[in-house]
Amino acid sequence: MANSMSPAPLSRAELYAHADAFLDALAARDASRLPWAEHVVFTENNVQLGVGDGVWNTATAVPRDYDLKAADPATGQVCWFGHVVEGPDTSVMALRLQVTGGRIAEAEAMICRPHELGPFPVIDPERRPREILLADVPEGQRMARERMVSLANGYFDTLQLNDGTLFTHFTDDCDRIENGLQTTNVEIEGYPIAAMGTADQFRLGQYKYDDRLRDRRFPLVDEEKGLVLAGGFIDHSGRLTEVTWTDGSRHDSIFHFPHSFALLELFKITDGKIAAVEAAFVTVPYNMPSPWIAPQQYIVR
Repeated sequence: MANSMSPAPLSRAELYAHADAFLDALAARDASRLPWAEHVVFTENNVQLGVGDGVWNTATAVPRDYDLKAADPATGQVCWFGHVVEGPDTSVMALRLQVTGGRIAEAEAMICRPHELGPFPVIDPERRPREILLADVPEGQRMARERMVSLANGYFDTLQLNDGTLFTHFTDDCDRIENGLQTTNVEIEGYPIAAMGTADQFRLGQYKYDDRLRDRRFPLVDEEKGLVLAGGFIDHSGRLTEVTWTDGSRHDSIFHFPHSFALLELFKITDGKIAAVEAAFVTVPYNMPSPWIAPQQYIVR
């Protein structure tokens, strides 16, 4: 009778321990250290690989100075944002694990390398996770899971075919970091809009060159810390060569060829508003399908 019962959900500490063990094993290039499920789906930059392939062959270190985690005990999900070193290069990395019955059934890695599929990344060895992302949300400011997902999805609705309308809510000081680069409320040469806040950038409609935000997934909801992890794609057809912002000004589109971004993105939600965004994404072929949406062929170890 006891064997027929579902295993008890893993605690936050246990899920964090699985993430730490994964990163330690990766640094050692030894996937055999980990408790894998009988059937495992492992992807790197949206391509399904066998366990032990890809970055498992090339990682030389996983620094832990930048160490941002979130956990969802209700679903057995844990994620991590940080860096991975491969030889002379350090890259931005995001990781998601699904742990079932104490074993890793899914491992999804997004690695933005400096010489590969960008854009960027920016590697600052002094940078640390923002305190707002690490902190618990006061109980009176926490949202129900469904509402948290709705606010994160509203961010994507706002981004898709951006016409200046907001389909979500932001705090006044919400900042966005993409592949290690802060792209709001900061001075970036040649990109003056970076000086604006997240909401004001969207109100200008500067992302009109984004054609679609598809295959959206929200696998992890950390209610205690107010974090939602999302996956998906931003498709750029390249057909829009000039963009007219909502203030009437005209600007050249920054994209002139068809491609997509595959992403893992973390949203901090407190008191019904998005308070911070952290994203890791890479360029992939235009309209590339997702192994996490399309029917999967399991690779048995």
